[in-house]
Amino acid sequence: MKTPAPRPSDPNSPAPHAPVRRRTVHSGGLPLAVFEQGVQGVQGAPDAPGAPEAPTVILVHGYPDTHAVWDDIAADLARDHHVVRYDVRGAGESGVPADRSGYRLEQLAADLFAVADAVSPDRPVHVVAHDWGSLQSWEAVTAPGAERRIASYTTMSGPCLDHMGYWLRHRMRRPTPRHLGQLLHQGLHSWYITAFHLPFLAPGVWRLGLARAWPRVLRDLEHVTPRPDHPQPSLRRDAVRGIELYRANFRSTLGSPRERPTEVPVQLITLTRDRYVGGYLSEGLERWVPNLTRRTLHAGHWSALLEKGATVAGMVREFTARIEDGSTGPADAAGDGRLVVVTGGGSGIGRATALAFAEDGARVVVCDLDLAAAERTAELASLIGPPAHAYRVDVADGAAMDAFAQAVAAEHGVPDVMVNNAGIGHSGTFLQTTEKEWQRVLDVNLWGVIHGCRAFAALMAERGEGGHIVNVSSAAAYLPSKALTAYATSKAAVFMLSDCLRAELAGQGIGVSTICPGIVNTNITRTSTFSATTADQQAAKQARAARLYARRGFPPEKVAAAILRAVRTNKPVVPVTPEAKVARLLSRAAPSLLRLAARLNVT
Repeated sequence: MKTPAPRPSDPNSPAPHAPVRRRTVHSGGLPLAVFEQGVQGVQGAPDAPGAPEAPTVILVHGYPDTHAVWDDIAADLARDHHVVRYDVRGAGESGVPADRSGYRLEQLAADLFAVADAVSPDRPVHVVAHDWGSLQSWEAVTAPGAERRIASYTTMSGPCLDHMGYWLRHRMRRPTPRHLGQLLHQGLHSWYITAFHLPFLAPGVWRLGLARAWPRVLRDLEHVTPRPDHPQPSLRRDAVRGIELYRANFRSTLGSPRERPTEVPVQLITLTRDRYVGGYLSEGLERWVPNLTRRTLHAGHWSALLEKGATVAGMVREFTARIEDGSTGPADAAGDGRLVVVTGGGSGIGRATALAFAEDGARVVVCDLDLAAAERTAELASLIGPPAHAYRVDVADGAAMDAFAQAVAAEHGVPDVMVNNAGIGHSGTFLQTTEKEWQRVLDVNLWGVIHGCRAFAALMAERGEGGHIVNVSSAAAYLPSKALTAYATSKAAVFMLSDCLRAELAGQGIGVSTICPGIVNTNITRTSTFSATTADQQAAKQARAARLYARRGFPPEKVAAAILRAVRTNKPVVPVTPEAKVARLLSRAAPSLLRLAARLNVT
């Protein structure tokens, strides 16, 4: 049994700000204000000769920001990186182009290469960009030979305009309802781009009040806490000038897109609450970016930088470390990167679910009261997927589950999917079932789920990247039976717990699915208990139930497949097996019929 590790520190705790050095880099005749900070001994920072070099990360801001929007992320990354930021042309302390042509994507890409050559002349840099910073960085990343100067690229809220041009063409040529919905949705959320192309309107709005109201806009729309250092004092001037970015590039590039593939490893961070850039814009991106890693962050367009800086820095740190270690291929080369925890994973539905996720490329951690069975599941999962791990845990013990969650987070990371599957069976009428039997059933079937949800949902919420919780309930949750009083009550409680939890966690990007199997051929029948029976009578009933479930022949692998689909589609309630689906329908359409069936003991 593995021993618990200390709980990780808060990923959103602020990092101390490292000293910032300012320099000027010239590109195309314009001075660019460049700001450096971070560990000593990096290329371009000669104040500690002989010290080991650290990776250089260049942060490129968007519109209408300056380098200051990266303050929190830069301070965090500066602990182990050489961090470089610069004000893009026309913003902050950098020079202003003489006319609109100076804002073309080619010029902006040249600026990025100029900064990279100045701060890290002999070593490729890692680029991280947001909003318009991403649009212009795509131009550099997709330039021929870019992989020789750019080691990796992390992008948020800014597609490549050429890729977007092909995305638009594809949807217009195949106007399916889904494609039309995407076009309509993105068009409604891109209204400001049209406004930016109208003469006088957008500059006038910025000058006459929007710049002054900008902190309130971020607070109300993005839930960004007001701060004295943002927005920058030059916001009104920067916003008016930056309108030329849209006018110089959008119509010409989208109208005549170029084929822009890249060999640079790319990490795409999709912001789930982005009001301006829909996640569907990245559909088909693998056509242009074979080395693509996808991540999700539950944050808005600006709150990702201003409220979730430590989380973003952690994603960048993990990605750059992987590239620096020589893993230049996509994350799928060693699994899809997801971490899945399954309780009760030693057999039955739990084992089938663990194996299904492993086969799908996920890293799997299983726990069970039977450590040998859990280790066997981990061994099987490791044969078909990434290395898996096993723990002995009693889900009914809240302290043990908390320690298990801490150990998983410390040794493997915060799970992306938590499957609360552990459960036991019990049969008996209400008057037959003793208090001790009630306690045992509720401790495992209900409290085990509560402990798992509480321990792992807290980690997911703290991380800020969303996630998914799967609670295995039962058709008994909505199918009354006088012979399954304690069991049905526990599963009905899990069903309602899931509904409540789904409402609470939706705002943090954490989905919750309730799985309701019917009769499934697992060993739960061989371990179920029966009220008011002798040992011999109980053994006979267990054997009879096992034969019945075996004749039914519904395999746990089909439940596992339903769990994977539920996670993929964020489906709230999933009845599995025909009888579970029929009972679910009747519970909503004709509940009195089910109550009659319960009285007649049909159920």
